[in-house]
Amino acid sequence: MQMSTRPFKAAVRPLAFAALSLAIAGALVSPGAAHASAFQLKENSAKGMGRAYAGSATAGGDVSVVANNPAAMTELNGTYFQADVTAINFSTKFSGSAQDVLGRPISGGNGGDGGTTLPVPALFFATKVSDKVHIGAGFSVPFGFQTEYDRNWVGRYNGIKSKFQSLDATLSASYDVSDNFAVGVSAIAQRTSAELTSAINFNAVGLQVQQGIAQQTAAGIAQIQAAIAAGQIPAAQGAAMIQAAAAQGQAAASGVAALTPPGVDGYARIKGDDWGYGYQVGGFWKLTPNDRVAINYRSKISHRLSGTGDFTSTPGYQLLQANPALAGSLPPFSNTTGTADFTTPAVLSGSYWHQAEKFGFGIDLAWTKWDVFKELRVKYGNGQPDSVEQFNWRNTVYASIGGDYYLNDKLTLRGGIAVDSTPTYNAVRDVRVPDSTRQMVTVGLGYKASEHFEINASYAHIFVNAAHINSTSSTGDVVTGSFSDYGNLLSLSAIYKF
Repeated sequence: MQMSTRPFKAAVRPLAFAALSLAIAGALVSPGAAHASAFQLKENSAKGMGRAYAGSATAGGDVSVVANNPAAMTELNGTYFQADVTAINFSTKFSGSAQDVLGRPISGGNGGDGGTTLPVPALFFATKVSDKVHIGAGFSVPFGFQTEYDRNWVGRYNGIKSKFQSLDATLSASYDVSDNFAVGVSAIAQRTSAELTSAINFNAVGLQVQQGIAQQTAAGIAQIQAAIAAGQIPAAQGAAMIQAAAAQGQAAASGVAALTPPGVDGYARIKGDDWGYGYQVGGFWKLTPNDRVAINYRSKISHRLSGTGDFTSTPGYQLLQANPALAGSLPPFSNTTGTADFTTPAVLSGSYWHQAEKFGFGIDLAWTKWDVFKELRVKYGNGQPDSVEQFNWRNTVYASIGGDYYLNDKLTLRGGIAVDSTPTYNAVRDVRVPDSTRQMVTVGLGYKASEHFEINASYAHIFVNAAHINSTSSTGDVVTGSFSDYGNLLSLSAIYKF
């Protein structure tokens, strides 16, 4: 009796969609750890970081307002160049375990330190072109991260390396409506790129194949039993056929198991990128000679990320694919393309600054609309059906207080504290986003070398709440435990005024 492969194909094909969804979708948009919540970055000003970005758009003398609130350029009287660089050292260490779809422990270590040290540059120009008009241009990195675990760690099927970066080119202009009120607008061109790697659990794929074989074998035996009951096959002959079908199925399943043993993994590496465009609008008010308030709205920026994937298979899996009865049903894990719509979130921020003779004091509040990241729908270049991953992130709030103390005409001391909530929570957190609510403490120093030249340096330490995780991969592998995170940031800037 020849057994049909249709039930087997039906059982295996959903795994193909899920596995490719993980590889392409994750690579195109998976976020991870950075300074602010999720993969948001504020590091475009050493001066601002010294006070935890309190008064970021109102303290004055900071050319980063080109990207943070264009209306605040009204305070820049002259022509300015500013260059900043921030070294972000982020540490994330996992403690826990992992098990496969059958509940068996997955071998491997805890991944080492998945964090890294990366430089974040920023460059700004601003000039006053008339009594009421200022223009400016800037280059900054508003979103970015990188995490990388040991290649053989227990969570390798959920992720190994994740890298995401958005680069902004900003053109800004401001107009003084009155002596006490200015408005500003910016046009933003944003290039977003992503890279992801992960291991492929071919043992889990083999289990799916074995399940399909079992379903096919059971269906064949049921047909024989029905034929016996109907008198179409003698009982003795039917019993022999059932025994042969069971032996054939068992042999096939054993062969698949031998070709896909636990711990013999493949490897996936995906890259994608896209350009997107957005805007921001801001307002700046001088409430009194000593008090200033600003508000700014930065739009969301939509992307259609296009990616390519490279996959490494195993000799055993390649033998399965060489079987004509299986080749059309197995996940191909061959080079392919994919696209995914992704949006960087809108941000609404407010800034206050009080200026006194010997000190300045500021407050900042920012609301980031992370709930735009509800799902990820991947469209495949090879024509297979779309895959959908659910995220359902929450909106976040950043709050900071800080200030300056003017030791003398040349030297300024700074300090600040901040709290930043996270868009992730236990139900949606994964190894690529070991993120939780953060607290930041900062100190800074400014030195005015001359009327034209100023340098600034700042340091920040980030405390992160424990990030608990119970995440399942597309092949049913579950990682359970928690991440211990912290961050150190060192920022330097130089400002030159003509």
